[in-house]
Amino acid sequence: MMNSAFYLKLIQLSGLLICLILPSACESEGTASTEEPVVQWRFAIEETIGSVQHQYAIKFKELIETRSAGKIEVTIYPYGTLGTSDQITELVDMEVIQFAMASPGHLGKLIPEVQVFLLHFLFSDDDEINNKVLNEDPKLQETFDELYARKDLKLLSIFSEGWQVWTTKKDIQTPDDFQGVKMRVMTTPLLLAAYEAYGASPTPLPYSEVYSALQLNMIDGQENPVFAIQEMNFYEVTDWMIFARHAPFITTAVTNRKFFNSLSPERQKLVLGVVSDLNGYILDVQKQFNRERLNLIRKNRPKLKIVDELTPEARAAFREASQPVREQFIEMTGEDGRKLLEEIKATIKNYEDRQTQ
Repeated sequence: MMNSAFYLKLIQLSGLLICLILPSACESEGTASTEEPVVQWRFAIEETIGSVQHQYAIKFKELIETRSAGKIEVTIYPYGTLGTSDQITELVDMEVIQFAMASPGHLGKLIPEVQVFLLHFLFSDDDEINNKVLNEDPKLQETFDELYARKDLKLLSIFSEGWQVWTTKKDIQTPDDFQGVKMRVMTTPLLLAAYEAYGASPTPLPYSEVYSALQLNMIDGQENPVFAIQEMNFYEVTDWMIFARHAPFITTAVTNRKFFNSLSPERQKLVLGVVSDLNGYILDVQKQFNRERLNLIRKNRPKLKIVDELTPEARAAFREASQPVREQFIEMTGEDGRKLLEEIKATIKNYEDRQTQ
């Protein structure tokens, strides 16, 4: 944990200190003294304006404010406004902010089991199936609820922002091609293991430093969904864009558990209803964003070499190379991790079998 002085400075710079000391100063006045004051909720995301997470937060704000008849106002804090992803999660823990995005690449240090979302070649190639697995299977939802509850977090939603795509300075067609490649990863042990398994040199870096690191040849590649590659201009400082479909980028929306339990039953129902309505909405958004941003990339840098898909043989080689990382995941997480992995695999297979019947 960072020290409290750091957070006090952070909050002060963000214009939140007055709200913490005197909450009533942040509440809008009604037209009459008997009117219920407007409640302020804060939602921090891990991405910039124009991202999938930003669109999720905008829709969340719109639905909460409309359905509460204006009695709740939601303020959105894009990436960098309140610090790093790790710091955002700590602010939720401190109840400084009420809602946040918490991607497994960072949250995995707090809840090791969520690193299951980082395993390569685990999920279905079908986005619709993955969405059902993540949000509609009651047994899995119960499992994840319990894991988040252990850290005083309330899990609201899990969703994919699209398939991770490699942007690199050399062609990558087989695991051997990764030998010596300095690949930027988020700061989580399992992603380090994933790229070490391919022979790469994984390099943890904050999201905000990736462009300059590519530009200065400090790293040779990175992975992100297409919309992020376009929005952060990573395609400008790499030569190849490779669709390996090895893993979707999955994130989670969370709130502080004590805060959620302190809400009235009506407001708890409001939050859960909005989140439920957002599940299908955000899937459509990410598909649209990734499709449109890929067209922009092709237009803005026509000489960029784009590999739309790997051969079945290449994917099989990567899949085989990735298998030992699952054993490392189990070593990190113990019996809970083993059960979770088996549960996800069985659930995916069940949905895929239903589709083929």
